[in-house]
Amino acid sequence: MPEYAAPLVVGPNDNAQAAVIWLHGLGAHGSDFIDAIAPLGLPEDIRFILPHAPQAPVTINGGWVMPSWYDILSASPTRLIDEGSLKESVAYVHRLIEAQLDSGIPAERIFIFGFSQGGALAYQSAMTFAQPLGGLVALSTYIPLIERFDEVLAASAQSEALPIWIGHGRQDDVVPMSLGEDAYQCLVANGLTPQWQTYDMGHSLCLEQLIDLGRWMKQQLPS
Repeated sequence: MPEYAAPLVVGPNDNAQAAVIWLHGLGAHGSDFIDAIAPLGLPEDIRFILPHAPQAPVTINGGWVMPSWYDILSASPTRLIDEGSLKESVAYVHRLIEAQLDSGIPAERIFIFGFSQGGALAYQSAMTFAQPLGGLVALSTYIPLIERFDEVLAASAQSEALPIWIGHGRQDDVVPMSLGEDAYQCLVANGLTPQWQTYDMGHSLCLEQLIDLGRWMKQQLPS
């Protein structure tokens, strides 16, 4: 069983009106997104949960041990991943969601954000949670096991109205934009209505993107 360090929490410990669980990428850390919160321009009553992936060997990186949500076996032409470690991380994210429910935040005001590998985990975690969530944000990422995503949707508690925002860099040389486009087309083909945005950047975030994301979030969180 992987060991998960306690996540960082930014925002109110009590009386939060919404929660965002933001999952980082391969080899990164939950603190990576602390500076990305303010540019969103969101109300201060939103609690941000910034988890840390467990340390694990990553096949695609020569077996080096690093923060990883699941093992990546191959990158071409699409990501070949280890399903067992993905399921363990999905179960962990579900526990984080349940903790926010226990704190009094309703499921429809809980959002899952993810960047790169964390974005793939966000897709899988949000779509398989037992209650409809407030929204899903997928940044510079892909749908894991996309060839079987119809199985995930068939068992999903999320409705076709689930708000989804996808952002990708046009110069991304780590997760090619084509994988983001494949995810978008897969969702559309299965009846969802994601918003798709591209930016003049590589495998990263940019201020324009964060401002757009913040504007979208405000639309999902009416007073």
